[in-house]
Amino acid sequence: MKILVVDDEENILQVIKAYLEKNKYIVYEADTGKGAIHLFETLQPDLIVLDLMLPDMTGEEVCRTVRKSSNVPILMLTAKSSEDDMVNGLMIGADDYITKPFSPRELLARVISLLRRTNPPQQGNQSRLSFAQGSLTMDLERYEVLMNKEAVSLTLMEFKLLEILAKHPKRVFSRLELVNLTQGDSYEGFERTIDVHIKNIRQKIGDDPKHPLFIGTVFGVGYKFLVNSDAT
Repeated sequence: MKILVVDDEENILQVIKAYLEKNKYIVYEADTGKGAIHLFETLQPDLIVLDLMLPDMTGEEVCRTVRKSSNVPILMLTAKSSEDDMVNGLMIGADDYITKPFSPRELLARVISLLRRTNPPQQGNQSRLSFAQGSLTMDLERYEVLMNKEAVSLTLMEFKLLEILAKHPKRVFSRLELVNLTQGDSYEGFERTIDVHIKNIRQKIGDDPKHPLFIGTVFGVGYKFLVNSDAT
């Protein structure tokens, strides 16, 4: 699989590259935002490791540009470690977040986890879900979502959250459950990030949180999907 690593610190870039190549990934490098965008458009990588502090433009700007045309997994790499910084990164479309200094083993584990969730094994033969007389549909094999027959661009994390909720209508999931189901038990991020992803999903599918059709909030607990599949 192809991984694009974007960082202007040469030593960090080479450490990441060496570690990923040792584990059989094909690695491409960029040390500027413009270079990263060019390589993304040319190579269509399977995952991007993206530093936020670049010399010509911010990592956030690169992320926004990528998200205009792709839901490729993005792992943000930064020296900023506050919860607000993490939430802001997720708000603009990142799937995961790791802070400097970091362990190469941890970064590799995050990469493997993100790529595994990109192509998870399908359970049973239900590859399509449809709700509300077909107004919302999900293709679980192609990672496609349609709302009123219009394509909806979700990040990998957003898609997995929507899939989990949609497969278990009316079941209430706590934020911690959703973190564990999407990121794994070893993930040490903030439960608040689930709220950010849910907000993004609602905006993209036009689900009013005050009068939701699809995703309901269970205050003090978490979230649930409100409607059953058309097929059931």
